[in-house]
Amino acid sequence: MDIRREVEATRREVAMRPGEPDGPELTVATIARTYPTDVADLWAACTDPERVPRWFLPLSGELEVGGHYQLEGNAGGTITACDPPHGFDATWEFGGQVSWIEVRITPDGVGARFTLHHIAPVDPEFWGTYGPGAVGVGWDLGLLGLAEHLRSGVAVSPEEFVAWSVSEEGREFVTAAGFDWGTASEAVGIAPDDALARARRTIAFYTGAQAPDDAG
Repeated sequence: MDIRREVEATRREVAMRPGEPDGPELTVATIARTYPTDVADLWAACTDPERVPRWFLPLSGELEVGGHYQLEGNAGGTITACDPPHGFDATWEFGGQVSWIEVRITPDGVGARFTLHHIAPVDPEFWGTYGPGAVGVGWDLGLLGLAEHLRSGVAVSPEEFVAWSVSEEGREFVTAAGFDWGTASEAVGIAPDDALARARRTIAFYTGAQAPDDAG
């Protein structure tokens, strides 16, 4: 795998949104990638319960507005909006915490573009420790699995993907993506040294190994 090519195929951005009155500010981690397929196929890959497990996790539930979905061993939530084949919104409920995802699928030249906004209340301790890469790197791994599925159609089990993510090649990918999230977080005012420290802690969390001192 050409790790740098795979990392650079994805756009990562971080922004802030005001929360509810008297509520915490919201952080928005945006990840996007264009795939060599059409909108209908990309939509199906992201919503068909027969296809999602081939690159992500087994998916069950009532996949309609107001319905509850569950990703096996991971998040569940409620589908709050759906506009096939252009996008959907849903809550993302995991570990007693609630955040939100907005998925958009759009034409992009000869391909189709997947864009996901993951919106979460700022938890000062968690945000201060890991920054946006805490959710961002997980989505990086998912979008990499989606790329492989669309290229080959081969199903990859979650167990195999977890094993790959801690292999030498997987650690290289996670490290590069983690540092990119650190760089993206500087756009919302995080000092470069602090952004780097948060990125290194995120990389260590995902790989079980200490990250290098910098992205170089």
